[in-house]
Amino acid sequence: MQSIKVYHYDAFSSIPNKGNPAGVVFDGENLSEAQMREIAEKVGFNETAFPMTSDRADLRIRFFTPGHEINLCGHATMATLYALKTKGLLGDKTELTIETKAGVLPIRFTSGSELFITMRQAAPQFQAFNGSIRDLAHSMGIEEDDIETRLPTLYGSTGTWTLLVPIKGLDACKRMRPDNKVFPDVLKEMPRSSIHPFCLETYDSAAHMHARHFSSPFSGTIEDPVTGTASGVMGAYYARYIDSAASSLNLFIEQGQEIGRDGRVSVSVSEGGKVIEVTGNAVYVKEFEVYI
Repeated sequence: MQSIKVYHYDAFSSIPNKGNPAGVVFDGENLSEAQMREIAEKVGFNETAFPMTSDRADLRIRFFTPGHEINLCGHATMATLYALKTKGLLGDKTELTIETKAGVLPIRFTSGSELFITMRQAAPQFQAFNGSIRDLAHSMGIEEDDIETRLPTLYGSTGTWTLLVPIKGLDACKRMRPDNKVFPDVLKEMPRSSIHPFCLETYDSAAHMHARHFSSPFSGTIEDPVTGTASGVMGAYYARYIDSAASSLNLFIEQGQEIGRDGRVSVSVSEGGKVIEVTGNAVYVKEFEVYI
């Protein structure tokens, strides 16, 4: 058996065991796609990232859930870039580009009392949800009248598709108990999509939005604590449906409180909602080995 070293970082937090855990594996160059997926399954985090060389950008990153590869993962990007930067593997670069399956995306670093990473996401896209709101609510363990119908429920993506579901308040978020296995039957347009309920009531008075994120059953996980790509498309949603008069927005999004892993994501929206950037930090937790 082959021993693989995995570095565990928590993203969107500076406190270990808060935010969103990600695995980072540095020898991805020498691994097959099947091996990367097996490693991600054995690591068991929502995502494990594999940085490697690129002929299109400064760096390429591949992202795997325990079940399959995905195009882009915000928190695993934060973890990977934090790891590379703090290990001195990026030199004094303050800007670079990363190649992902969602495209080549620009990154910048800001150093002060903490290292922060800002990533540009793919251009936002939206698609209608035409399914049953009642069935959708029940799949999350809540009732139909917990969903805020004055705002649209629809699919959104800034690199990874998720169903954005406006909820009336924190009470409903606390009551949620997702039944992920029924998601494909509810999400007929995109049966492999995740579900991202959010509300405008927040725990932190400085936050604009609160969210949870329930994984597609094909991913092999149940809930994602703090979600970078979904936070990005929430920013685009906010600009389109909640504050469409603003030419630019700087939003503060909280997630993870219900499962004891609260984290924070900053989202900037500019050029009329077309340019989405997500800023966050990360913290080293530990390293360990898996065997394939």
